[in-house]
Amino acid sequence: MEEELSTHRFYLREFEKGDWPAVHRYAALEAVSRYQPWGPNTEEESRNYVEQLLEHAAKADRTQFAYAIVWKENGQLIGAGELFLQDAANRVGEIGYILHPDYWGKGIATEVAELLIGYGFSKQGLHRIFATCDPANAGSKKVLQKAGMMWEGTLRENLRMKDGWRDSLIYGVLEQEWQSRSASSWLGE
Repeated sequence: MEEELSTHRFYLREFEKGDWPAVHRYAALEAVSRYQPWGPNTEEESRNYVEQLLEHAAKADRTQFAYAIVWKENGQLIGAGELFLQDAANRVGEIGYILHPDYWGKGIATEVAELLIGYGFSKQGLHRIFATCDPANAGSKKVLQKAGMMWEGTLRENLRMKDGWRDSLIYGVLEQEWQSRSASSWLGE
């Protein structure tokens, strides 16, 4: 895995076929899928998800970069982070992340988001990166804000959930904003 996709606590790596049981440990939990249009997953759904990720990773014109989050202390797969190249012509990407609840509230999702944003701008040449979240998901809103993204608006009833339509908040960051933020952080400002 590329060095920039690592912190002192965890690293991101490509998914492997044998990862599905670890994915299932979090994807089968209602708390994890509460704000998602999927889940809780069956074993078959978790296995199929990992297989789909492997198929996307093997494509020559790859647009989905999904990484397993591995906790360095114990080598456990604790979640996933993804970068989707949404619009090549306009250099737009979307990030997403998910963690096992045992690792919530520790700043990990924020660090994953920052790694994915940095990767999108530095290695994929993106101009704009966005993310969406459920308006009721206070934790995810906080993650996106702490990762340097700005609230841009609300997409009304854009996602069909198990119990009906849901709005999505949209957060975004531009390449020049990220570079300015990174320079300020490096300078200790």
